[in-house]
Amino acid sequence: MSASIAWAALGAIAVGLSLGIFGSGGSILTVPVLTYLLHHESKVAIAESLGIVGAIALIGAIPYARDRLVDWRTAVLFGVPGMLGTLAGAWIAGLVPGYAQMIVFGLVMATAAVSMWRRSAKRDTPDTERAQRRPPVGLAGVQGIGVGVMTGFVGVGGGFLIVPALVMIAGLPMRRAVATSLVVITMNCVVGLAKHHHALTDAGVSPDWAVIAVFIAVGGLGSFMGRRIQAKIDQRALRRGFAAFLLVVAAVILVRETTAMARQAPAPSNQVGVDPASQP
Repeated sequence: MSASIAWAALGAIAVGLSLGIFGSGGSILTVPVLTYLLHHESKVAIAESLGIVGAIALIGAIPYARDRLVDWRTAVLFGVPGMLGTLAGAWIAGLVPGYAQMIVFGLVMATAAVSMWRRSAKRDTPDTERAQRRPPVGLAGVQGIGVGVMTGFVGVGGGFLIVPALVMIAGLPMRRAVATSLVVITMNCVVGLAKHHHALTDAGVSPDWAVIAVFIAVGGLGSFMGRRIQAKIDQRALRRGFAAFLLVVAAVILVRETTAMARQAPAPSNQVGVDPASQP
């Protein structure tokens, strides 16, 4: 158990730093740590990830809210449809095996890596040059539902999609986009955790609350640290390094889970019309 707590603490620091610096990337790291380092079953890990990332995002949003950097109207426009999408995604997750969710998760991680790399190549527009605008309700709702479905299905907060959307659609400065994304992530994760926990309870399985508590406590501290060092580091180099790391982890996940899927696929019969079970 002590080894599990140690891995949980290390993973939580990385999750918190990622959320504090980028406003995203937390659950991209949480699910692999829970699945491959702590050896939690994939469906349990996805539920635990929602609780962990939602709580850490809430903790990270508090100082932003105190500094009045959260755009509450935009958070509602993205978050409420996102909560409905999260319910739908969690329902769909109950219809497929765990390896299918992890394969989709690997693809999402690879997409996040490419997105982060591309953003690192662009010059960030200073806050004073960016004109905030009211996002179209319909467009914000569609974006929110899409992110919510992904959140519910694979247990990711979707910050790597939310932050660019808030910048491009709502015209929010980067810091306000990061702050607002943390609120949206919290809203989606609360709904997703409730839905997944209900499904796990019906199956007689329970999340590891001790590990979740360690992640939240240490990850919350990491998010504060990330926010403090956000303006003191080379964002471009950090994004590229993190993107490369995510791409490697995504490749490992896809190889492992596609192999698991192949192992569970029924073997074809060598002879047409002959029952394999009757072969000597």
